[in-house]
Amino acid sequence: MIIETVSEPRRAVAADVSAVRAVTDAAYRHYIERIGIRPAPMDADHAAEVAAGHVFVLGEPVVGLVVLVPREDHLFLDSVAVHPDAHGTGLGRILLGFAETRARALGLPEIRLYTNALMWENRRLYPRCGYEFTERRVDGPYDRLHYRKPVSA
Repeated sequence: MIIETVSEPRRAVAADVSAVRAVTDAAYRHYIERIGIRPAPMDADHAAEVAAGHVFVLGEPVVGLVVLVPREDHLFLDSVAVHPDAHGTGLGRILLGFAETRARALGLPEIRLYTNALMWENRRLYPRCGYEFTERRVDGPYDRLHYRKPVSA
């Protein structure tokens, strides 16, 4: 895959839905065996998320994306996905930085997210990026670690 990285994420459009699905599946597929279930982002309604304006994509072709859902008192980072061919290129950090920019633009004081307890890569990444662990919660088949990050105005 030849990647021409775009430094600023853009809002996804309907034509991006298949790429959003492909990148999400590629990014999360390897977790199925580890956690024993398909990660929730793989089964998301990508078309509805795009139509709602919650998905932002990065790259041409799309190699990364973030799903951001504004809530009353925070921005919920529902998913961040980078295609395995683009791992180690800094795209994940660009997407996390974009989430902070988006939260500020919306006037929201913090970002919240969760990750599966068995996704140990994320358990190392999020604290390094300034996220603090808030709680562990079992939601059905998912054992999730919740994090938050305040963002300055």
